[in-house]
Amino acid sequence: MPSAARSESENARDSAPGFEPLLDSAEAAALLRIHPKTLQRLARTGEIAGIQIGRLWRFRASALNRWLERMTS
Repeated sequence: MPSAARSESENARDSAPGFEPLLDSAEAAALLRIHPKTLQRLARTGEIAGIQIGRLWRFRASALNRWLERMTS
């Protein structure tokens, strides 16, 4: 039973309008195949959109995709 309740809450979270889970530096850097420190430097300079929470950086996959499209066009 607990797994059914868990999947319902996961489905509700995933279908919430306007909500996009945030990726940490390691996850985002792995998607772009660059070093996490390079990604953080790009975020600090404003080249890539990122959110700094304390000392940690978080990234939206959609923002990474937009940056990648800009870089390739």
